[in-house]
Amino acid sequence: MTTYRQVKGYSIKSVSSDPSNIKEGQIWYNSSAKQIKVSPFLEAWSSGGNLNTARPAAAGAGIQTAGLCFGGGNANAARLDVSEEYNGTSWTEGNNLGTARYLLGGCGTQTAGLGFGGYNPISNLTEEYDGTSWSSGGNLGTARYKIGGCGTQTAALAFGGKKSATPPGDSGETEEYNGTSWSEQNDLDTPRKTPGGCGTQTAGLAFGGKPGASFSGVTEEYNGTSWTEQNDLSTSRGYMAGAGIQTAALGFGGNIPPGATSTAATEAYDGTSWTASVSLATAKRLAAGAGTSTAALSFAGTDDTASLAATEEFTVGSTTRTVDVS
Repeated sequence: MTTYRQVKGYSIKSVSSDPSNIKEGQIWYNSSAKQIKVSPFLEAWSSGGNLNTARPAAAGAGIQTAGLCFGGGNANAARLDVSEEYNGTSWTEGNNLGTARYLLGGCGTQTAGLGFGGYNPISNLTEEYDGTSWSSGGNLGTARYKIGGCGTQTAALAFGGKKSATPPGDSGETEEYNGTSWSEQNDLDTPRKTPGGCGTQTAGLAFGGKPGASFSGVTEEYNGTSWTEQNDLSTSRGYMAGAGIQTAALGFGGNIPPGATSTAATEAYDGTSWTASVSLATAKRLAAGAGTSTAALSFAGTDDTASLAATEEFTVGSTTRTVDVS
């Protein structure tokens, strides 16, 4: 009979009580309970507090317990300047953006946020948030909407988007922001609109989007100078949101072919490949994201029939399970 030691190369540790600092995948024998136990990590999306203003195409920034949502709207409704802050439980309306717009890029934190580009009409405007009010920053070199972004208020990255309302108009242009002005950098390998994004200015991640009329799963990593293509998303899609860093990212929601249907699919990126994770409770596109790969926020968007105010929180936690050896 094969033993665990023969399979794994080490023995199961025997302890009289369960360990206090459990690690993912840890296995042990509890001699008091006479049970073999293991600690898997569980991933889950759960409901958070609703936004005060339901809307698709807003931008997001911050972390799970201190999020920021701003702008939004769509082609059939007024562009919005509404800005809201999340405290981990509920959203509170703050001071408005200086210029209402939708499909803009966002990054930074709740007390040092950055919004750039967008549509009303196609914009190159940048605004900085100090936790209370928005003020004008330096303009993008290239006006565009459906733009991706990541980083901080003083070290931001803007990439992709759409420069013209008429086809093709897709952009691969990349710009870096230093807190005052934007400077052009090397382009994305695949020009596209609506890419998901996360990470930092020197370690950015762009994924998904729409080059032309098609849906893409293309993933690219930025090293502060240039982009390098990596393994694709499992599901090609546009209008998705993201959270995390270049080596530990989460991509969620979006729309997929055929018929540009909204999806609840979530994928996790480990710096090399994407793997399926637990789905959102509600399929949505044009949502915003914030946070990390283990504590993310998804908010706003549309489920293809109505604007959404719903917020979902993603968490990863350990649990202890008894191994059935019968």
